[in-house]
Amino acid sequence: MSKITENKVKLTGDIELKEKVVTINRVVKTTKGGRTFSFSALVVVGNEKGIVGQGLGKAKEVQEAIAKGIDDAKKNLVKVPVMHGTIPHEQWSKAGAAKVLIKPAAHGAGVIAGGSMRAVLESAGVTDVLAKSLGSANPHNVVKATIKALTELREPVQVAKNRNLKLTKVFNG
Repeated sequence: MSKITENKVKLTGDIELKEKVVTINRVVKTTKGGRTFSFSALVVVGNEKGIVGQGLGKAKEVQEAIAKGIDDAKKNLVKVPVMHGTIPHEQWSKAGAAKVLIKPAAHGAGVIAGGSMRAVLESAGVTDVLAKSLGSANPHNVVKATIKALTELREPVQVAKNRNLKLTKVFNG
């Protein structure tokens, strides 16, 4: 069983985060007086240099829901190991019924991923990756599974340290 390390990032200084709205839903609450409409917004933020986070905001207005989602995403930032525009190794992950697979790709391949996965990977700063979303297409769970997969990635330096090997030995086998 692999040990998952907590790698939350504290927002300090002037890190410039770019936000992407993944999905906006109109939700309805039925009350005694009729229906009450509000909006929920799923937002992904990242600095495109290895930091990414996701958040959910709900409000009566779309812009307010997006603003709340951005604030929530800033509280849930994680660090992702990005090497030369790609990820260090292949990784599976699951959240709810959504399963995702991310694989490193050669330079110039681009981000080959679907809607919500693409937003997360681009916000994290990954430029070359092969990604597949399996199971549920629910954007909330796909985003959570993608971020979980990115946080479970291990850097080669850490792998070499854990195995008491030199870094060149990790790559050459």
